[in-house]
Amino acid sequence: MNLYQHEDGYRYNSDSLLLYNFISNFKLHGKLLDVGSGCGIVGLLLKRDFKDISLSQIELQKSHFEMNEKSALENKIEVELINDDFLTHAFKEKFDFIVSNPPFYDMGSKKSENLSLTISRYADNLPLAQFFKKVSQIIKPRGSFLFCYDAKQIDAVLFELKNYKLKLEHIQFVHTKVSKDANLMLIHAKKSSKSLTKVMSPLIVHNTDGTLSEYVNSIYEKSQTKSKVWKN
Repeated sequence: MNLYQHEDGYRYNSDSLLLYNFISNFKLHGKLLDVGSGCGIVGLLLKRDFKDISLSQIELQKSHFEMNEKSALENKIEVELINDDFLTHAFKEKFDFIVSNPPFYDMGSKKSENLSLTISRYADNLPLAQFFKKVSQIIKPRGSFLFCYDAKQIDAVLFELKNYKLKLEHIQFVHTKVSKDANLMLIHAKKSSKSLTKVMSPLIVHNTDGTLSEYVNSIYEKSQTKSKVWKN
């Protein structure tokens, strides 16, 4: 899959591929919304693999929206694209699945001078409480919400999920190495579910010698993505 990206601005990384693989564990069907789609990587890969889903993608930044549009056209993937703010957009329907690789860098972190990078990375551009509230409003009963987030912010994530009746069903922690603390978590929550939470086996990105783990290599091979430089 060819995906257009800025040469200097925000570029997708392994988080998006790990999230795509995590979401692929679940039986996708019906209407799926990809929030903050960027170049389109997560939603487009899912639509490629799950033909029966109806894909919508919403992206705030105009240049990212245009890259998303170009990537969808080049890969012949049917999608409804929305260039708007997720928090204020008036959706006309509810969704079976909502997926997202949202901005989650802590607001106290040093911000980039690149505006595109700042919008894409920092949580104050999509505050957690407002994000989850909107998801809860537009997801169907028993609908699935799948996303990744900074593992160090697990307390805030769990609090807001519960606050908006989004029940944590699956969680997987990602470690750069087996000896390192988790730096990312992959989450599956459901609207108004009463199921117990399943804590999945940790995902280890690198072996002790620094090479990619066999499992992560298999994710890269499955995704088959190729970056192309976007020129306005």
